[in-house]
Amino acid sequence: MEVNKLTDLAVQKSRPGEKDYAMSDGAGLYLWVTTAGGKLWRWGYLFDRKNKTMSYGKYPYVGLARARELHLAARTLLAAGTDPMAERMAKKNENNITSKRSFQTIAMLWLSHWRDGKSKRHADTVERRMNADILPVLGARPIDKIEAPEVVKMVTDIQDRGALDIAKRALETTGQIFRYAIAHGHAKHNPAAEIKPRDVLKSRDVVNFARIERRDLPKLLQDIEVYRGNQLTRLAMKLMALTFLRTTEMLEAMWTEFDFINARWDVPKERMKMKKPHIVPLARQTLEVLELLRKLSGDSEWVFPGQGPKNPTMSDGTILKALERMGYKGEMTGHGFRGLASTILHESGYPDPHINVQLAHLKKNKVKAAYDDALYLEPRTMMMQDWADFLEETLRTGRVSLPRPKWLTYDPDSMPIPSVRQDRGDERRAGHFAG
Repeated sequence: MEVNKLTDLAVQKSRPGEKDYAMSDGAGLYLWVTTAGGKLWRWGYLFDRKNKTMSYGKYPYVGLARARELHLAARTLLAAGTDPMAERMAKKNENNITSKRSFQTIAMLWLSHWRDGKSKRHADTVERRMNADILPVLGARPIDKIEAPEVVKMVTDIQDRGALDIAKRALETTGQIFRYAIAHGHAKHNPAAEIKPRDVLKSRDVVNFARIERRDLPKLLQDIEVYRGNQLTRLAMKLMALTFLRTTEMLEAMWTEFDFINARWDVPKERMKMKKPHIVPLARQTLEVLELLRKLSGDSEWVFPGQGPKNPTMSDGTILKALERMGYKGEMTGHGFRGLASTILHESGYPDPHINVQLAHLKKNKVKAAYDDALYLEPRTMMMQDWADFLEETLRTGRVSLPRPKWLTYDPDSMPIPSVRQDRGDERRAGHFAG
């Protein structure tokens, strides 16, 4: 039987005629040229006493060499007693089933179900993190084929870029997706449930809570002032020092959360670790930092805009990397600003309830007020101004002493109105910890 009659040039130069016609390559393979100019690779064969026609695709998308490869594979199946077209259809159906049960498909079904009743902002944040950190790794895999080591690699890779909190959230979200898959018959086991964060992720105390000693604070503030990297990152470190917020809670801030007239920042519960709304009183120095950030962020809705739709806000590893470049690797982290503020304020006699509420550490069973986000708001406002003044004075003079608050004239565990001290605007000096 003569084969390989055609050449690439002959196929390329073939033109439509008055009728459809075939150009044979031998062994049953031919190019079908239509009056409309289409060129299709075909094979006519007999199976189970029935004439069938199998297509290998359209030229030039399927070239001559590729058509011959497909034809040889089909003829081999036929010689073994298998219908090539039936085999191809079976594989196509199998692929469709696999596609319908891919991790990404089930993840999107879960997200649609889960986001019902959630705030749009919170749901969008979870979707953004899922698209950025989970789906690129697990999305294309059949959900019932994924094993625990794959999940472990995903979360440890996230951790290795300095994003421990996001790694833990990714593990939690992955587990929720698998639970949904099991409930709807798409999977039989949850590999994420077999993993405890402490088994595969570093200790938070080691990674996130490292902080300098009090005596080293003046140098750190000076190093931040002269930081030569991105100015948005420099101001992020200043704002973190001034506000006590957790890294992610601060970096995902939107301008709509700020009340500049009343000098307060209302962080919605969806962005808080304790899932409760939180008020940050804004000291004068904090307001000045925010004004600089508004100029840098331009028209963005985010205070710390990121690098595109996949990363709309600054990464929580950015501050850690900046501190490392400044020489504080293993000595200071973003979370370290919180621990340092807590230590200094406690040692200076500020009431523990005020500090813990401002750190958003207060346990829910201790909150008795109807609107507990405003608990101790007036003394907290004065405490935050004291703290900002302290940072300003420390930067200017190098002194690290914060006096006991003179305005505190009552039992901090009761809540009468404190005696408010006089405004200290005339005491403010140049060179403050702001811009």
